[in-house]
Amino acid sequence: MSDTSGDLSQPKSAPDDRAINGPFDVSEANAVRPYVDLGGVKIVPREGLHLRLEVEEGTKRVVAVGLDYAGSTLQVQPFAAPRSAGLWHEIRAQIADQIRRQGGTTREAAGPFGPELLAEIPVVAGPGQAPTTRLARFIGVDGPRWFLRGVIAGEGAVNPEAAGAIEDLFRSVVVVRGSTPMPPRDLIPLHVPAQAAGPSVGTPLSGV
Repeated sequence: MSDTSGDLSQPKSAPDDRAINGPFDVSEANAVRPYVDLGGVKIVPREGLHLRLEVEEGTKRVVAVGLDYAGSTLQVQPFAAPRSAGLWHEIRAQIADQIRRQGGTTREAAGPFGPELLAEIPVVAGPGQAPTTRLARFIGVDGPRWFLRGVIAGEGAVNPEAAGAIEDLFRSVVVVRGSTPMPPRDLIPLHVPAQAAGPSVGTPLSGV
């Protein structure tokens, strides 16, 4: 894994083969491959993949893309980033702190994309129900002028054999940073795909 940057205080964190095997910048993506265009990211359709767009209630803004695949869920969010420095090292520490404040626990591990957080997060219990927790993996990759965050839950967070399928899905994501100036950490705008009438839950994205 490479952690190199012009700014030694915030080095980039990404697999050494990111430009070849993903996650990809739009300039690196296969131009003839079919994609579902969601604005800041493009997703490759595949059999058994379902898309969920997460919408902010007040603004109706799409704030995350949820992907259900092979018994796992993957949430992805693309953010603007500096050209030469990374965001993942700082953001990872902030996520760990936030989970601890919620009463959860985290530990750092070396994963296929570099450092990742393994988290046990409290789940609000209903009346008469015992408190429970859910397991999640927080992964991140610093690309050229963007940062892609992923959260893996379900089988991919607990089963090494199932993890490969959801990790391959994260690898296939294409980030479209665009040329509009944006402050680092701003969410790169996401939108509903052109073929959809509006944000939907469980939209299948089988192979085209």
